[in-house]
Amino acid sequence: ARGLPRALGHKAGAEAARRAIEAAGEAGVGWLTLFAFSSENWRRPADEVQDLTLLMRHYLNTEVARLAREGVRLRVIGERERFGPDLVAAIARAEAATAGGARLNLNIALSYGGRAEIASAAREIARRVAAGTLDPDAVDERMFGGFLGTAGMPDPDLIIRTSGEQRISNFLLWQAAYAEFVFQDVLWPDYGAVELGAALAEFARRERRYGARVA
Repeated sequence: ARGLPRALGHKAGAEAARRAIEAAGEAGVGWLTLFAFSSENWRRPADEVQDLTLLMRHYLNTEVARLAREGVRLRVIGERERFGPDLVAAIARAEAATAGGARLNLNIALSYGGRAEIASAAREIARRVAAGTLDPDAVDERMFGGFLGTAGMPDPDLIIRTSGEQRISNFLLWQAAYAEFVFQDVLWPDYGAVELGAALAEFARRERRYGARVA
């Protein structure tokens, strides 16, 4: 929109992530998942992928100490191994350094895709059934969820889609079954506390029924 290089847009997006994390913590949000890099993003031009990877490495090196001080626990979901051993090791260090955070649970989705996550869970269940260590009749929704990258985490109450798009783009497909959706026209690099506050206010006005009828 500003006629600037994409790399600067990604850098501005990282600044928006910092603002969103701070605003979520101040608003009392307990869990926040940011979609940083999708499994489909590998199809982007090689130089753009490299810029994104360098930015992620820089963020991990410079922001982890601040996250730990502010009580933010960082976890990464997705196929992190695709980024190579150096970045995988940096992610592991960041997760370990922030493991004691209790103020905000921050998930970063990297090389993540909802369909791939579901397929991976199905493969692991199939392997265990074939090995005789899992009874197929024991597989229910709760058990299936335990094989996802978000195992042990709550499903999202609210999913926010920015940029004026009205689709979820392969994000948390299983987990989003009863999430509320808010679509905002603001581009992600411009996102901040005001926009997050507006989304939370809209969520507060919603009546959540989880499929049940209201008398």
